[in-house]
Amino acid sequence: MPAAPRPPRRPNFRGTSAADIDRYISGLVPARPRELQRMEEIARTEHFPIIGPAAGNFCYLVARMVGARSVFELGSGYGYSTTWFAQAVRDNGGGTVHHTEWEEELSAQARKHLAALGFADIVTYHVGDAVQALRAAAGPFDLIFNDIDKQMYPEALPVIKEKLRSGGVLIADNVLMGGSVLRPGTGRGPGEGIRKFTRMIAGDRDWTASIIPIRDGLLVARRY
Repeated sequence: MPAAPRPPRRPNFRGTSAADIDRYISGLVPARPRELQRMEEIARTEHFPIIGPAAGNFCYLVARMVGARSVFELGSGYGYSTTWFAQAVRDNGGGTVHHTEWEEELSAQARKHLAALGFADIVTYHVGDAVQALRAAAGPFDLIFNDIDKQMYPEALPVIKEKLRSGGVLIADNVLMGGSVLRPGTGRGPGEGIRKFTRMIAGDRDWTASIIPIRDGLLVARRY
């Protein structure tokens, strides 16, 4: 009589926090330019949310893999994530990264950082509503990065789909929301916005997607 199949082994992270794993992965990211490290220091001291080196390096990798030469960021802050995409676009042979930010001050900071990093000729800046800026942009884009207010993710998805080329890639940040997506709420709030957005993609045959549990979760989706 054949032996019963053994259950698959599952990773045991008992006693290991998400922060421990993030530090380990971040420690494997190659050395960054001094200006990019300065941007990371600003985030630490001012408690400003950035994607961080592990997620940034992953975004760079995806952009390089798809040969992205036209990237649109929905929500860019002071340009940290923009830097990773700009480096990928340059390494892919050149192109344009669209930086969008609601606040003039953050947009001005981004211009200074990205100019210091040598990306002034690659980045185009938009100040105002990010989804409206994407809707007005010519497109199509090779890659779109979504990091706006989480309640707005579902509303942004149809515009993203329209502006992303066939075979293009969407990357969305914070799709785990510190675990709040595992606890359904009232139908409102950031966690519910993320849950709806993720279900919309999962139920649409025009997308193939997966969630990468780096930092607070990155959803990566390919558009057919």
